[in-house]
Amino acid sequence: MRVQIASPSEHPDVAGLPFLRRLDDWSLPDMHGVLGLHRHIVRLIELHGTSYVIKELPDDLVAREYRLLRELDVAGLPTAEVVGAVTGRVDDGGGAVDGMLVTRHIDYSIPYRTLLAGRGLQIPYLGERVLDALVGLLVRLHLAGFFWGDCSLSNTLFRRDAGALSAYVIDMETGERYEVLSSGQRSLDLQVASENVAGGLLDLQAGGRLHVDIDPMDIARQIEQRYAQLWAELTDADQFAPGETHKIDRRLERLHDLGFDVEEMDIVDDADAGGFRYIPRVVEHGFHRGRLRSLTGLETTENQARRLLADIRSFGHELNQERQAKIDSGEPIGHGGTAVRTLPENVVAVRWLDDRFEPLMASIPPHLFAKLEAAEIYHQLLEHRWFLCQQDNADVTLEQALDSYIANVLADAPDEVNITREADGGSATFDAHE
Repeated sequence: MRVQIASPSEHPDVAGLPFLRRLDDWSLPDMHGVLGLHRHIVRLIELHGTSYVIKELPDDLVAREYRLLRELDVAGLPTAEVVGAVTGRVDDGGGAVDGMLVTRHIDYSIPYRTLLAGRGLQIPYLGERVLDALVGLLVRLHLAGFFWGDCSLSNTLFRRDAGALSAYVIDMETGERYEVLSSGQRSLDLQVASENVAGGLLDLQAGGRLHVDIDPMDIARQIEQRYAQLWAELTDADQFAPGETHKIDRRLERLHDLGFDVEEMDIVDDADAGGFRYIPRVVEHGFHRGRLRSLTGLETTENQARRLLADIRSFGHELNQERQAKIDSGEPIGHGGTAVRTLPENVVAVRWLDDRFEPLMASIPPHLFAKLEAAEIYHQLLEHRWFLCQQDNADVTLEQALDSYIANVLADAPDEVNITREADGGSATFDAHE
């Protein structure tokens, strides 16, 4: 038997698991089933505060998934962190048995069946949010040369992302990576995705567990259209005449709005058109997420980062107004009475983190963070404050809004940090990752 462990110092307890035994025969404390129907035996194990998903499958698939999930992670794509691979196991008679793949559970991830059945905290236009997240994930995989081969809602997990969703690939049994995907490979992946999504939604509908506003066939039909739109925005060439470089700025702004950044762009002379063509060559997702991380050190999803950056700008505007008022009144600021009228963005971000974000998070009872992660709570708090301001027709501070948000929203929300775990003694009723 061979056991490979990625980053063993970060997962010291994994090596002690009883890999010589079949997964069905394991009997460990804090071990649970994983919600859903699966092609393979799957268990969730909690080891000293960290949750792992263990899947039993043939050795060749273990090796493939271990390699591809690591490559996805290195490429910065949203996926489950692969922790270990176990191959070469034999039974008591010396016969070969399936291997095991160990991944870290994606905290706060939600299976599509839970989302689309309308349970828990609601996201407006949930069907569209699921579709946008899945299409965005498929485009990102294709840009990086990954062929999925089995794109489906069952092979994807979702996390709340400031009113939207972020999608994570969790099953790459049929996947492969190439230098560049051909249009035929991308088309095949799209066809498989459309068929799988339609099948998954129709299954939910037949069981009476699909939200009434969601039309399975309409959602499935939109996949190829939305994919084509996003792919064109990220990769198509555009033309501009001399003196029209503002068109490049507008294109970059649109890409940033979608959460993508361009690390390289070709601008070539187009003599036939009497101008130039510009073509994005290296497009990466995570523009706002990377910016927030560099300013504050916070790890968030893309839309959460966009929302928090907007709040940092608003906080900076308040700070600069206060400083300007002091300057206008003749009050000395800074060393020797000299003041810089506008605070730099990095200074504002640190002040925001110390004076606003961290104090508000510290005011929340620790057990409530099992319901939502801090960045999502902050986003929802901003939304809740806006609602209270509209309702009362008066300004409401974040501190005041927090008391109302905890009592009226967060306290009764379901725990989502580990929602894919099957309740002890319960039956599996939702899909989750394998």
